[in-house]
Amino acid sequence: MAKIGIIGSAGRMGQAIADVLEGSEHSFAGGADHGDAVGALAAKSDALVDFSAPGALAGNLQAAREAGIPILIGTTGLEDEHHRAIDEAAEAIPVLHTGNTSLGVNVLCHLIHRAAETLGEDWDIEIVEMHHRHKVDAPSGTALLMGMAAAEGRGIALDDNSERGRDGMTGERAQGAIGFASLRGGTVAGDHSAIFAGEQERITLSHSAENRSIFARGAVRGAAWLIGREAGRYTMNDVLGLG
Repeated sequence: MAKIGIIGSAGRMGQAIADVLEGSEHSFAGGADHGDAVGALAAKSDALVDFSAPGALAGNLQAAREAGIPILIGTTGLEDEHHRAIDEAAEAIPVLHTGNTSLGVNVLCHLIHRAAETLGEDWDIEIVEMHHRHKVDAPSGTALLMGMAAAEGRGIALDDNSERGRDGMTGERAQGAIGFASLRGGTVAGDHSAIFAGEQERITLSHSAENRSIFARGAVRGAAWLIGREAGRYTMNDVLGLG
């Protein structure tokens, strides 16, 4: 049994993870929100799960390092400085960062990688995502995860080969680009599709989230998996044993 602490426990994902923990073999060590002492939570936890905000990441990583425990980061909207902080922390503790903890989404990304690797650049890749009206970042972390899987499959850098926010006279689609479209509305937990459009044919790989519990179950599984691992930066592919 693992004692798992939740940073951002008052949020939608934090509450969903706490609910999953109640029905699992693991236990809820407590939560930290909006200025609460993360260090105190880390001291009584075997692992931390962070679904808070980018601005809190540095302090959360530091608390995990000081306690010598692993941390799973599901916070989205991270920038280069945050990834550098994760890399630095991963030199001392196990850190798992992912744009989506759903087991199904991570299998989807594996399939996207294989498809992009197999199909040529004459197959255009478009990633479409839709979330509830309250989501503040776009594209979603999951969409970016899918985009990275496609880019890695093609052996290219996503930052240099993506098209976002098309509006007006944008010109023709760039050869080999990976496009993103973000939709917002209602109470959608998360719909994602990767469209491979070729000459006279299309392949669509999709995932629909019906409830946040799917992300919560994956987060609990990932956090428990991290316990006892060597220091390093991990992904959900490592948890699932995907190459």
